[in-house]
This record gives sequence, structure tokens and C-alpha cells, in this order.
Amino acid sequence: MIKKTEKTDSNYIHRSNWLRAVVLGANDGILSTVSIAIGVAAATDVREPVILATLAGLVAGALSMAAGEYVSVSSQKDTENADIERNKKELNDKPEVELQRLVEIYEKRGLKKQTAKIVAKELTEHDALAAHVRDELGLNEISKAKPVQAAISSCLAFISGGALPLVVVLTFPVQHLKYTLYV
Repeated sequence: MIKKTEKTDSNYIHRSNWLRAVVLGANDGILSTVSIAIGVAAATDVREPVILATLAGLVAGALSMAAGEYVSVSSQKDTENADIERNKKELNDKPEVELQRLVEIYEKRGLKKQTAKIVAKELTEHDALAAHVRDELGLNEISKAKPVQAAISSCLAFISGGALPLVVVLTFPVQHLKYTLYV
């Protein structure tokens, strides 16, 4: 039997933060870049403007996706941090109320009242803030917002998706380019 460790853990949820950015980035890369290529190819029979416009759209789109993803995920991270700070204050101001919140959370998960109290007390003694962040806010290392990771994933995915229409623009004969890109 293989013992699961951090390195052998292959749960898909561990990839969810960057996977969403990759799927959106690749899809936008294909659609945006092919749209630019089609538009310019429809207006000219010369390859160079099509290549230049496609490449410019690819670069601009990748940078735009990275910036947009960074700002979006940074906003999520700011919200998470604000909730953590609020919980720190509540733990200092009303520790009994916060302990009771944990007890209620554990009871809703199926623990008996007495067991829930024991678990809440022990977790609070160990690291009260971590218990509240995880169990009250639902935040953990897997779900934690990572703006740089999302931005890089989105940018690279856009480039990967946008490279497909660029390859078509570079390789297909100019006279067939319009019809190839429409398909």
C-alpha cells in the first residue's frame, strides 16, 4: 500500500486555483487572436500585416489577461485578509463568543455537543486564529488566493492558445488564409 504524502497527493482540487486561469486564458487566447487574424486577413491579401496584427494581439492579450487575473485575485486576497484581521480582533475582544462559534460549527458537521466543545477548546488552545480561518471562514492553503500564480498561469495559457492561430497565419498560403481561419 502506498502511503500518501504531500508529493504523491494527486487530488485535483490542489490545482483549482491555477487551472481556472489556464482554461480561461487558453480559450481567450484562441478566440481573441483568431478574431484579430480574421479581421486583418479579410482586409488585405498581404501576409505581413496579418502576422503583425496577430502577434500584437497575442502580446497585448497575454499582458491584459495577466493584469486582469492579478487584479481580480488580489481583490479576493484582500477580502480574505480583511476577514482574517476581523477574526483576530473578535478573538481578542470576545474569545468566549468565538469559542462558541467553533462549537456550533463542529456540531453542524455532526459532532455531539460535548465532543464539539472538546475539539473547539483544544483547537483554540493550539491556534485559535488558524481554527477560525479554516473552520469559520473556510480558508486553507489550497483555496488561498494567489495573484501571481493566477496571473502567470493566465498569461502563459493565453500565449499557448494564441499561438495556434499565429502558426496558421505563419504557415498557410496567404490566398487560403481567410478561408482557413473562418473554419
